[in-house]
Amino acid sequence: MPILKVESLRKNYGTLTAVDGISFDVQSGECFGLLGPNGAGKTSTIRMLYGYTPRDSGLLEVFGLDIDKGLREIKRRIGICQQEDSLDPDLSVRDNLIGYARYFAIPKPEAERRADELLGFFALQNRAKDKIMVLSGGLKRRLMLARALVNQPELLILDEPTTGLDPQSRQLLWEKLAELKKQGLTILLTTHYMEEAERLCDRLVIVDHGRILVEGKPAALVQERVGHSVLEIADPDQPLRDFLAREKCRVEDLGSRLLVYLDHGDELFLKLTREVRAEGCMLRPAGLEDLFLNLTGRELRE
Repeated sequence: MPILKVESLRKNYGTLTAVDGISFDVQSGECFGLLGPNGAGKTSTIRMLYGYTPRDSGLLEVFGLDIDKGLREIKRRIGICQQEDSLDPDLSVRDNLIGYARYFAIPKPEAERRADELLGFFALQNRAKDKIMVLSGGLKRRLMLARALVNQPELLILDEPTTGLDPQSRQLLWEKLAELKKQGLTILLTTHYMEEAERLCDRLVIVDHGRILVEGKPAALVQERVGHSVLEIADPDQPLRDFLAREKCRVEDLGSRLLVYLDHGDELFLKLTREVRAEGCMLRPAGLEDLFLNLTGRELRE
């Protein structure tokens, strides 16, 4: 039985369809990614998964329990790290963890033990007595994640956990999440960082306009939908375009730049740079960002 099962889930806000009949499941011990551009329906889906927003229709089960009938038991067994900072500014770092444990009726001695353990795990022990207002953004995110683990959840829901963090803080959180995965924790992750999804997710879905576009393992999806590598060409001229047409390449034309999707090796790159033009040509491995942009477009979203 999957830890999370979603079938034909729908949510409307008036005439706007935010979630349009999506279906997926999350297995025990895996990290499952929910990716999509702004307004794709990710946050609406996440909020339905932990009972914050009621669904309009569809099946939604967590730990085999219907979300409507078993919400109290479900909330006891999940941890949630939301996008927004909801830490108590009047309490110290340590007391934020101890105070949050009271929502789960955890006895004070046990709450204190768990708080100290989590402060050590996230390298926050030296800031235990600090007030929230003096913490940096990275420290606050680490504390938010620590707080989500205070009830020792079976499912951890992370809604863009590293947005706005500097590279050092992001790398530390990735290491800690990888450690939690090794310990068997099931994770549901939404993120705008494709590197984060590639590094952490066993499987993922990409959604747009409330619908799932693709589902699968990140590397397999990239290989299947994009290819082995991408050749980027700046300022393409007509002879170069004619060469690519003769070679029958898959080309995305961005005007001042071409993206050529290659299924095998670097033979075409060598031929192009030797016979046509070497300047402004770069060969790189295909990645999840290529797939994401290919599916959801490159225009800015509000």
